[in-house]
Amino acid sequence: MKLSKLKKNIPKKVFELIETKGFETLRPSQVKSINAGLFKDENLLVCTPTASGKTLVAELAFLNAVLHDKGKAVYIVPLKALASEKYRQFRKEYPNLKFGISSGDLDSNDSYLGEKDVIITTSEKFDSLLRHKANWIQRLKTVVIDEIHLLNDPSRGPTLEIVITILRNELKNIQLIGLSATIGNPEELAEWLNAKLVKDSWRPVKLKKGVFLDGEVEFKD
Repeated sequence: MKLSKLKKNIPKKVFELIETKGFETLRPSQVKSINAGLFKDENLLVCTPTASGKTLVAELAFLNAVLHDKGKAVYIVPLKALASEKYRQFRKEYPNLKFGISSGDLDSNDSYLGEKDVIITTSEKFDSLLRHKANWIQRLKTVVIDEIHLLNDPSRGPTLEIVITILRNELKNIQLIGLSATIGNPEELAEWLNAKLVKDSWRPVKLKKGVFLDGEVEFKD
């Protein structure tokens, strides 16, 4: 869909920023997320294929938190390496925002993060920040949880579940945005998160299924 057709649904400062970045159209998952209440503080669970545009949904969410609501945002990823990657990517794409990264010492409250607009961290580190009662936590507006299907992971799942539970109990107006390409029970998870479910099958490259046998691949119609 043309970005211009959604102008009335997007806060002015957010619209102007993504327009200057060269976006002319939005993908189905992005349009569905906006229509589901992305800019109206609704919790969202976005379940769409890889490369379908989930990251921009997250970006729109944290831009809204910072530019429109004058709050802060946290972006949770499962791995330190991914945290570093997102940190570099977002700093380059949004040089006027202050990004912070926190994925190391679990015994530190990283007070310097109070000066940042968007904080990129892992679930383990964010759990530690919550328990240390970091003073900027009360200014949180939006929390994005990438790869939220890891709630089912034996090692990382319990910590992520605790983080979400603490956020919902202590910050009544927090907006949660869950992202995943692989959730087996999205309806149940959306209900637990009290979130609107955004599902779509669009992908930039068509996915075909086939069987490889004797050096040849036979694709299904």
